[in-house]
Amino acid sequence: MQKYSRQRETILTILRGTDRHPTAAWIFEQAREQLPNISLGTVYRNLMSLRKSGEILSLSVGDGTERFDGNAAPHLHFFCTACKQVSDLRLPPHLDLASFAEREMGCRVDGQQILLSGVCRQCAKHKGDGIEKMEVML
Repeated sequence: MQKYSRQRETILTILRGTDRHPTAAWIFEQAREQLPNISLGTVYRNLMSLRKSGEILSLSVGDGTERFDGNAAPHLHFFCTACKQVSDLRLPPHLDLASFAEREMGCRVDGQQILLSGVCRQCAKHKGDGIEKMEVML
């Protein structure tokens, strides 16, 4: 069990208060508003500690930055290659990928991280690509 840290609690509150999947630099800027003397190194150390304890997720989305997610429950992510935003994607309850993998492979799944990438609806609309919402039967 970790000892209480005001810095860690502030960082966790910031991260759980957004769905932006921010970088450490963004979290640092937000934290400085509450803790003016906090350093970027302190933010990184606390993010790594929170990730190691399973309280948050970290994502490598392919753009050279690490993003963080305050929602550690299993879910998918979509990364827009145009606007660089990361969005949560909830699976329907009957699609339990971990259970499927355990049955098919005879293994134990301790975690999952699936990242889909492409162009989001807003970027496609802006570019005139005309992506419409498609209904997928699963």
